[in-house]
Amino acid sequence: MHKLGRLLLAATFCLSIPSICDAAAFRLGDTGQEISEIQQALASSGYDVSVDGDFGPATQEAVRQFQRDHHLTADGLVGDQSYQALLHRAMPKFVQHKSYLAGISAIIGTAQQFLGVPYVWGGSSPSGFDCSGFVQYVYAKHGINLPRTADIQISAGHPVNKADLQPGDLVFFAGDYVNISHVGIYVGNGQMIHASSTHGIAYDSLSRDYRVAHYAGACRVIG
Repeated sequence: MHKLGRLLLAATFCLSIPSICDAAAFRLGDTGQEISEIQQALASSGYDVSVDGDFGPATQEAVRQFQRDHHLTADGLVGDQSYQALLHRAMPKFVQHKSYLAGISAIIGTAQQFLGVPYVWGGSSPSGFDCSGFVQYVYAKHGINLPRTADIQISAGHPVNKADLQPGDLVFFAGDYVNISHVGIYVGNGQMIHASSTHGIAYDSLSRDYRVAHYAGACRVIG
């Protein structure tokens, strides 16, 4: 399968998350207009920093000095408190965080490596997966430990409304309309990757009639 499918979904992934991560902090390595504004605020307050939109070591040190001067935790990260003190406005609700995006992309990339692997009831290895074993295995590869079964995995993260799904979220289904019995990894554009009992590891659409009827919720285990 699937080389074209992977390329299309990679493009979809990039388009579907222009600003994806809860605003934890701006940090070393970040770039962009927000960084320029942070640097301008630092420079205007007398700190030695260039306004170039690149959060480099000099900016990090200026942030630390600002934090020390304002009795904030001097960690060099521009989180909610430091952002408010510097720019006199609330921090954006969402920040495009390169490291976060890279992590999500890597997880989806790992899941895609197993496209075509057969479905095996109780399976949790590349020789064969069931749905929750697949999800658990993929996330474990990235240092995220999840419970083994779908009915417990749904409580492993923060609940997410269907309209707010982002790549990397876990999506759940109830075969009998009541009990959680299936899980997949949302990859964007209304698609998930999952262990299908008929097709093995494959993509599926959340808009398919069966998926719509049996959709039971989602959770976010990253960010």
